[in-house]
Amino acid sequence: MADSPLTAERLFDRWFAPLYPPGADLAELRSTDVNPAKNPSITAQLDEAAEVFARLAGELLGAPSLVLDYSDASVHRLGRLLTRERRDAWLAPADASGNASEPPAIVRLVTHGALYVGACIVKNHGGEWQARRPLWESLVRLTSSAGTGDLAVFHWWLKALSDDEIGKDRLVDRYRTNVEVPTFDAAALAPLAPPDRRLPRLTKVRYDLLYKHLRAHLPELRDVGEDFPSPERFEDYGFQWLDFKLVGEGRMLLLYGAAESGLHLIWMDAGGFVKSAYYPADKFPAPIVEAGVGDKIRVIVSIQSKPVVHEMLWWGV
Repeated sequence: MADSPLTAERLFDRWFAPLYPPGADLAELRSTDVNPAKNPSITAQLDEAAEVFARLAGELLGAPSLVLDYSDASVHRLGRLLTRERRDAWLAPADASGNASEPPAIVRLVTHGALYVGACIVKNHGGEWQARRPLWESLVRLTSSAGTGDLAVFHWWLKALSDDEIGKDRLVDRYRTNVEVPTFDAAALAPLAPPDRRLPRLTKVRYDLLYKHLRAHLPELRDVGEDFPSPERFEDYGFQWLDFKLVGEGRMLLLYGAAESGLHLIWMDAGGFVKSAYYPADKFPAPIVEAGVGDKIRVIVSIQSKPVVHEMLWWGV
């Protein structure tokens, strides 16, 4: 593994492909619905595998306090545990003697973990199982504001465990981008603060100073949330300043600031961090963020001395 990058393709070929029928046509397998009649016994198998993972994942991940309750937050907690150190340990043979009599932990983790994340989409967002054989290849059909799509959660896991993505919370990012954002009900959010409140610019940006700034000017926000960037990652952004705008009639707080090579935006609601975005930009002129006009946020940046405009709804879609 040290000789070449461990890609998603290599992960699949080395540890998962041997579990498929000899000579299987993967394209056909992945496109064939093995439960067109919606037989509840097959759906029950999917749910059972997800439940096994929910009960045993804490032990497998070396995190005995992990709570997997099928909430979106549980997917976030799970995704943050996918570190390079853990992944490399999961690749070892299950048999301590070195005999490959049982598949390594990574096979059990991914095959059952994919069904757990799929079950979260089904339970929380009205997703519908599209069963495949083997079961871990099953898709989840999700209809949302972005349209209808079939989500290949098994492949999310393989990519998140590859060398390119390991330790970067990419399973969480995909879940947020493909599930939470498209199904987000902005109108259901309770107001965080009066929309006419003005929060001053933070000119010296540090994690501790941001926390104090929010406590002083937005005491309704009790916590930045589990998914807010860590102090180390926040420091790496290299913010020159941070501005704050209440958007959506006070339902969310938008933080934005210029960094070394672009503009970062962070959305927060009463529970803390919701999502973020990044737009590359020249250092000069300074980026402009216009918010509070109807449902839109407009971001104007300069790229190679030419203005570029990005528009989005106030909750960041």
